[in-house]
This record gives sequence, structure tokens and C-alpha cells, in this order.
Amino acid sequence: MATDGTGLRKLRLAAPVSDEDLKRIRPGDIVYLDGVIYTGREGVYRKVVTEGADPPVDLQGVSNVNFHCSPAAAVQDDGSYRIGAVTATASFRFSHALPTWFEKTGCKMVIGKGGMSPKDYRETFVPVGAVYLTTVGYGTGALLGRGIREVVAAHWIEELGIAQAMWILRVEKFGPLIADSDLAGNSLFESQNAAINERIESLYRGLKLPALRRHGETDDKTEELI
Repeated sequence: MATDGTGLRKLRLAAPVSDEDLKRIRPGDIVYLDGVIYTGREGVYRKVVTEGADPPVDLQGVSNVNFHCSPAAAVQDDGSYRIGAVTATASFRFSHALPTWFEKTGCKMVIGKGGMSPKDYRETFVPVGAVYLTTVGYGTGALLGRGIREVVAAHWIEELGIAQAMWILRVEKFGPLIADSDLAGNSLFESQNAAINERIESLYRGLKLPALRRHGETDDKTEELI
């Protein structure tokens, strides 16, 4: 573990991730991964969770790190694949499927975009000892692609297509990733939202009433703004 000039903690962890390493993770940590991870999003989740199919490989023997993403993969002359970039997809869309996914795969770390809800962390992640990491902003697909050293295997490509298939990837210093949750279910995004909301009312003090109030404009954050 190290810190940089910003005071952020930086962790470099081996994948599959160990229980001891999971205990070290705190919301806001910058994480890099070495080892094996796998991708899985709508197509894979539909087959495994909705249709009840077994994963195409014994995931508990391969890795416990699931990346919600689409790879930019190209076929090389020898028939193998090369991935130059990986773009994360929004993870909240998989909330309903994660309880079954965790049970069937033994997943302990989810990587994606945007985080999950506090309820998801409390009720789904905490009971199985899992954490969530998010990618850093937009346009980092090529940066993450630099950390991919090898495509170990690719499953369900013909059926699901390149973007939806399951890719088993060997990575090195894969990141940077931000830890949004820890094993206690604490959330970086939620804590920062709470800090912002504490002072947001002060931003409106002294301002005139909304000019288009008769058309639905409002300064009440509990109401929908038209």
C-alpha cells in the first residue's frame, strides 16, 4: 500500500482477490489488479441468472473478479484475440441479478461504472463479503486496455457477440480503479452525496423564486424539475 501527493491510498492486489485483501479496501482507495479477471454483462447474466445455464467455465476456480464491460477485441492472424481497450458499463442495471450471480459464481469483487445503491451494498454485497470498484471517468478504455496482458479464453462469442461474451483476461497493474464500497457496505458516492446535500440549500438563499414556476420549474430538490 502507498499514498500519492493527494493523500489517496493506492493498493495493488492479486486477482482472484483474497479475503485479507478485501478487508484492506476502503471507499476512495485507488486499486490496481494483477492476475485473472473475467467479463460478464447482460448476455452472460441472462444466460446464467435468467435462463439458469451454468457458467461456461468453473468461475470459482478461475477468478472472483467480475468486470461489467465491453471489450474492443480484434482477431489476429493466428486466430487469437487481442483487446486494446475495455469500456465499463453501468452496473446498477444488474442489481436484480447479483444475488443469484454471487451464489452461482462466488464473485467477491465487481468492477463497473457508476456504483450501486446503498441498499444493494447492504443487502447484496455485505452478506457475501463482496466489494465494488468503479472505473475512473469516461474515455479511460484505452488506459485500462494497457493493463490486459493476455486473453486467456473467450466464451459464448458466436451466441452473444464480442461485446456480450465472457472474456477471461490476464491483467497486470490493471487500473486505476476507485473503491466505492467496502465489506461493511460503506459507499464513497453515498458519503459524498450526503456531504453535498448538507449545504445545497445554502446555494439557493437570497435567490429570486423560479421565473418559470407556473411551468413547473422549482427550487425544491424533492420535486421533479421540468
